[in-house]
Amino acid sequence: MRRKANTARRKVLHLRRLPFALLPLVLLLPILGAQAVTLEVQAPDEIGELLEPYLPHDEQASPTRIHQLSGEILATEGYFSPQIDVEPRDDVLYLRIDPGQRTRVDRVDVAVDGPLDPKTRESLIAAWGLPSGQPFRQNDWNDAKQHLLAALLAENHAAARLVDSQAEIDPETHRADLKAHYDAGPRYRFDELRIEGLQRYSPELIARYNREVTPGTPYSEARLGSLQNTLQATPYFSSIQIDIERDTAPDADGEVSAPVILRVRERPAHRLAFGVGASSNTGARVEANYHTPDLFRQAWEFDTGLRLEQKKQTAYSDIFFPPDSKARRHSVGLMAEGTDIQGLRTERYGFGVQRVEQRGSIEQRLSLNWQEERRQPDGALETRSQALVPNVMWTWRQVDNLLDPHRGIVLQMQVGGASKAVLADRDFVRLHSRVQYFVPLGKVDTLTLRGEVGYTLADSRQGIPQDYLFRTGGTGSVRGYAYQSLGVREGSAVVGGRYLGVLSAEATHWLNESWGIAAFVDAGDAVDALQKAKMALGYGLGARWRSPAGPIGVDLAYGQRTADIQLHFALAIPF
Repeated sequence: MRRKANTARRKVLHLRRLPFALLPLVLLLPILGAQAVTLEVQAPDEIGELLEPYLPHDEQASPTRIHQLSGEILATEGYFSPQIDVEPRDDVLYLRIDPGQRTRVDRVDVAVDGPLDPKTRESLIAAWGLPSGQPFRQNDWNDAKQHLLAALLAENHAAARLVDSQAEIDPETHRADLKAHYDAGPRYRFDELRIEGLQRYSPELIARYNREVTPGTPYSEARLGSLQNTLQATPYFSSIQIDIERDTAPDADGEVSAPVILRVRERPAHRLAFGVGASSNTGARVEANYHTPDLFRQAWEFDTGLRLEQKKQTAYSDIFFPPDSKARRHSVGLMAEGTDIQGLRTERYGFGVQRVEQRGSIEQRLSLNWQEERRQPDGALETRSQALVPNVMWTWRQVDNLLDPHRGIVLQMQVGGASKAVLADRDFVRLHSRVQYFVPLGKVDTLTLRGEVGYTLADSRQGIPQDYLFRTGGTGSVRGYAYQSLGVREGSAVVGGRYLGVLSAEATHWLNESWGIAAFVDAGDAVDALQKAKMALGYGLGARWRSPAGPIGVDLAYGQRTADIQLHFALAIPF
């Protein structure tokens, strides 16, 4: 005896409606005075767990109904010949189940019609998700059909469809024969890009970001998604919708050149924001910020603000330009900053230009910055310094999740320098590198290894602005010590040295999807001569919470050199 899988398919749909079908009865129980009925299931553990969420436990739970529901549920898992016995005894219903032998897939016949490359057709069929020998489950059957269809829709064949599917079940031999027939439909290519919703901006702005969805390019859902994500990440648009005109007629060669419809909604032209916050490094904070993405109606992003912290005060203005023809981003900015950290008071003013471009998996930043600094260490003489510094920085990211990595590596290297011949008080070359390596510990836990080294090549640290020297300690460096408290003593203040070294290891165990605990050990120091280096050790425990912006960490750390305990909190994401 053989029967079609469309019966099993109807059972799945009925099963998904079970909780809703029972809802009216549940609401009427207080009125009818219904009482719970004890239902005892005698079955293998996995079968009992499968049935438990769906079997009724009220006086409407008749033996006939329980028998019927049990059979339907078991059929969705491939048990088509179970032995089911329901015996009422006193106020207890005893449900005994022997599921019998599970049905397994025997023959698979998958056909894909249409103008497909033979290798593509073979690879699609070879990747079929429910092959011969696997247990037959209704969900797996549905998923296998959907995955192959999704693969066709994702690349070139936007009109692909499942023509017919059939699963023939033989309960006596416990075999399932599967058939699925697809029509790939014509090949699709992108045609012109039609943009709707632009008011302030021109189509040329979108063209600067569009590198993939161009006329003549083969259709790909991934390309559409990439353009959508790219535009959504810009400061110009609050929402993006993109698709093709799927009902476009094929040409004489049987291919479809489909126009791409892009619907955008622009962000407000002006935004004024105020905020308060706190950092374990620089203390409490208040700030105000003004932003417009359309400065001088040129689609220039302008960002300016004032940030007042207990240990640092900053005023800044930046202009970011749209990408050029090679997808490079340029920006200019100026800032004024005052700090009072570890007995060192600084005032500095700066101006800079920067270019950012992506070279494969490496992000490259070229910058030219000029700054003038006034430095006042407690117990030492006030000094002034200036430097014009060209700098290049490379960042390579290879992680499974940019905000919450579980596996991978992030590596950053930079080199910059200045010359007394060009607006600088001292010749120097600054080298700096840092790395974070994420090692999986099981399915969810992670070991994070971090290292940082820096060296400023110069005859002396005098005459070099603090930005191009090194201090460490605090959140993100050596926990257990106050922010930038590890460095060179000058008077009673801590100032930057020419050498830096930091090492860290942290193990994070996630208790559930949102909360985790971490244990860590950090070591590091900043000095002006290598023979004076003596790594300061810090270690402790912390809590982690997965926020939408990435894990937030709160750490309690003990600094061995100072015998003090420090509280640190920060957004725990890679640089």
